[in-house]
Order: sequence, then C-alpha cells, then structure tokens
Amino acid sequence: MAAINELRSDPMLNHNFVVSLLDTSSVLATVGSALVSGLLDVAVGGFSECQGLEASMKVEEFNEGGNNGAVLKFPGRVSWTNITLKRGVAGNSSLWDWFYGFVEGRGKRRDGVIVLLNEMMVPNNIWYFRRGLPLKYSGPQMNATQNNVAIESMEISHEGIYQLPFVGLASSLSSALTGGGAGGLVTAGVSGTAGLVG
Repeated sequence: MAAINELRSDPMLNHNFVVSLLDTSSVLATVGSALVSGLLDVAVGGFSECQGLEASMKVEEFNEGGNNGAVLKFPGRVSWTNITLKRGVAGNSSLWDWFYGFVEGRGKRRDGVIVLLNEMMVPNNIWYFRRGLPLKYSGPQMNATQNNVAIESMEISHEGIYQLPFVGLASSLSSALTGGGAGGLVTAGVSGTAGLVG
C-alpha cells in the first residue's frame, strides 16, 4: 500500500523549470541532442516566466442535407500561440543580441526546450518547439519611485510544439525510490543558452 502511495501523481509546481535555446542550423538541432543540451548545459541566466504553451484547432462546420438536428464538425488547421519568456535584466544581453541579429540581417532561428522539473529536480514534462523566431523584445520599465526587479521579455513565434511522452514516469519512479521527495525545495527557472549568441 505504501508503494502505491509513493507512485501517486501529484500536480507539479510551476516555478521549477529550465529553458534552453539552440541554433536550428547547427548539428545539435535534433530532438535528442536538444534534450541533452537543455538538461546539461551550464546555466548562465534565468527566466522567471514562460508563457504560451498553447495550441488551438479550428473546426470546419458542414450542414449535411436532410440532417437538420445537428451541424457536422471536422478538425481543421492547428494554430500555435507565441511563447513569451521573461527574466530579470543582468549583464547578459543574449535576448537582445538574438533579436537584433534579425535587424542586421544575420539572425538565426532557434529551437527551444522547456523542461518542467519535480521537487527532486528530475524532468516531469518536456516541451520542444521548432524554428523559433523572435517577434518582439521588451526592455524593462524603469521607475525611480519603485525598487522592483528590472524585467526584459522576448516573444517568440514558432512552427509547432511537441511534448515528449513517458517523461513523467521517470519522475514518479525517482520520487518513489527516494521516499517521496525532498518537499519544500524552491528554485527559480533557469536558462541554458547553447547556441543563443552567434
């Protein structure tokens, strides 16, 4: 009975995440190597927010002759929401450099890996997006009457999000083997920057 309780699937906390961006033209820009990079790269910055893991499907309606009691519905094209990353301004200008590369005509698209971790820092969910394109860079809003953290953000358009299957199974097993987890461990989301500049 105790073993069954240890394998229960509790909801994940939303503050434990890792983001990694890779040059899509590099040899590393495959799902397998992107995952390795996203999990093992040295973290040199941090993202406090990641939004936009969304998709929606248009529905095509068909009025069938003789069937006045219902309108038939068929799946249509899928559209993807832009991803927004936010972080505190630091000495690293990698987000601005990526965006400004397109201003100068030398920009490169980035693939991205977003990893949600459990309390033991083991991946529970992994999303992978393809051919990211920086649409909008927002610098901090500065106000001398406040002492809030200066935040910069990047809005990224892309060509699809994929979620890797069976990742949560390893997370549940690791939690069960360690007696249910550390509990109360709090870390901020961090960002590996493999191929982010250049």
